[in-house]
Amino acid sequence: MNITIISVGKLKEKYLKMGIDEYVKRLGGYAKVELVEVPDEKAPEQLSEAEMEIVKKKEGERILSKISDGVHVIALAIEGKMKTSEEMAADIESLMTYGKSKIAFVIGGSLGLHEDVMKRADEKLSFGKMTLPHQLMKLVLVEQIYRSFRIIKGEPYHK
Repeated sequence: MNITIISVGKLKEKYLKMGIDEYVKRLGGYAKVELVEVPDEKAPEQLSEAEMEIVKKKEGERILSKISDGVHVIALAIEGKMKTSEEMAADIESLMTYGKSKIAFVIGGSLGLHEDVMKRADEKLSFGKMTLPHQLMKLVLVEQIYRSFRIIKGEPYHK
């Protein structure tokens, strides 16, 4: 299983990097994990709707350039489907069973994902209605992927 996590912006916070690195290391026995960061689009604090669309479009183009054909794309979005850890594990196991060995999880920037990225996504996943910083979301995601593999393998992991 090859898992790519594509996110917008460079992760700067050392404590988040350490947590992500720990889970990526733990995942090494289950899957090959690649973290891909695409640059965020520089923009002023106050943006019009049209300016927001331009920023999301540019970030979306960068994201899409990192996704090859045949990859199962899961976009993280508030409007996506919420799942339990067990449901996420079952979905990953199903993908593996049916020959989808490449999965890309996509985390947008502060404005979210452009509609072109959402159209390319095979599914949309939500971790809840709350807005989380996209850097923190990467840590939560990689932990849940690790938890999924522990569940798939029937191995113990804290609840």
